[in-house]
Amino acid sequence: MGVATTSIPQAVNTASNAVVNLESRARIRWVGTVALADRRCLETGSVTTRAMTSSFDGFRFPPEVISVAVRWYLRYGLSYRDVQELLAERGVTVDHVTVYRWVQRFTPEFIEAARPCRHVFGDRWFVDETYLKVTGKWTYLYRAIDQHGQVIDVLLSARRDLPAARRFFTLALQAGAVPVEVNTDRAPAYPRVLDELVPSALHTVERHANNPIEADHGRLKARLRPMRGLKRYRSARILDAGHAFVQNLRRGHYDIATEVPSHHRLRVAFDDLALTI
Repeated sequence: MGVATTSIPQAVNTASNAVVNLESRARIRWVGTVALADRRCLETGSVTTRAMTSSFDGFRFPPEVISVAVRWYLRYGLSYRDVQELLAERGVTVDHVTVYRWVQRFTPEFIEAARPCRHVFGDRWFVDETYLKVTGKWTYLYRAIDQHGQVIDVLLSARRDLPAARRFFTLALQAGAVPVEVNTDRAPAYPRVLDELVPSALHTVERHANNPIEADHGRLKARLRPMRGLKRYRSARILDAGHAFVQNLRRGHYDIATEVPSHHRLRVAFDDLALTI
């Protein structure tokens, strides 16, 4: 997958040394924690060893390199070629197509590994859809956040209709949290879906009530702006989910790396999660 100019053992050693220099030089390495039970459990423990079988097995580059590349791409407004260039500056020669494959392969792995550590959602939801162009066509991205700013769920849909709204709320409610208030725009599908799935919730459509989610859309749009468009539907779904995941990690909505300074949180969280997948 990678394009290396040296032998495989030398490439691995170079990559490992580069990441150590990149992430740990002149800096304290903080030890993070990952919850041992479900999301309602407060017990945490340090992650020190990787499982006997790892999702990274069979890849030429070590987990540290792959984890850094995925984190950079999801966190910053970078293209795959930008990540390739940044790694090359640190002695890691890898093709941008390989970076793309890493992001597609491991973003869902990181999200799933962190799922047991996720905080319970708040009881006030702000739901809205925004527009994304995928393969040259406009699609609809349903998004919801709670009153604490936690992204509850995202769903990319080719249509903005009743089935899409129902599918989105069905997925969002699978976590078990039931809202007492839902703020939406005046789309006609929402009242019917809420009456079906959460009839006890207060449905609010007042002007400016949905400002929190509208503002939150801007962060996703800022991430997409440097890109040349989304060319694959699956890639768009993974990027949308990965962006929400990183945003929640940075805001402290997971019981991961909670004891480290906020500017180290994302790095330590990815390091810890890499040990579990």
